[in-house]
Amino acid sequence: MGKRRKSRILALQLLYQHEIRKDPSAELLEEFCREHKKLHPDILDYAGSIFTEILHHLERIDGTIAELALHWKINRLSLVDKSILLIAICEILFRDDIPDKVAIDEAIELAKQYGGDDSGAFVNGLLDRLIRRREADPRQPTTTAPEGSSLD
Repeated sequence: MGKRRKSRILALQLLYQHEIRKDPSAELLEEFCREHKKLHPDILDYAGSIFTEILHHLERIDGTIAELALHWKINRLSLVDKSILLIAICEILFRDDIPDKVAIDEAIELAKQYGGDDSGAFVNGLLDRLIRRREADPRQPTTTAPEGSSLD
C-alpha cells in the first residue's frame, strides 16, 4: 500500500473522530499524530494537510456534495461515505498535485473497503458528476457560495 493511500485512510479516521468527538481540530490532529508517531512522516504530513484543508474548505465541499448528491440530504449520508467524499472532493478541487482520476479511484477503493455495499458505486457516481460538471464549463465555480459567504 502506498503512502498516499495510508494517508487517506488516516484522514478518513481523523474526519470520523472529528465528527464524533467534536474536539477542536488542532488538538485532535496533535493527539492523532502522537498516537501514530511510528508512521513515516510523509504519511502523517499528507493526512494532516488534507484534514486541515478539508476543514478550511468545509462549507464549499459540503455545498458541492449537497449539489451532486441528487435526492439525498447531506445529513443522510453515512459518516464514512461523507468523509470519503470530503477527501476526494478536496483533492479534486484544491490539490493540483493529485490527478482527478487518482482521487476518484482512491475514493472508490476506500468506499469499497470501509463503506457499505453500495458505497463504491455511490461515490463513483457522485464524483463522476463533479468531473463532468467541471469539464462542461471549467470557468464556472463547482459550487455556489451560500448567501453572505465567499468562495476561496
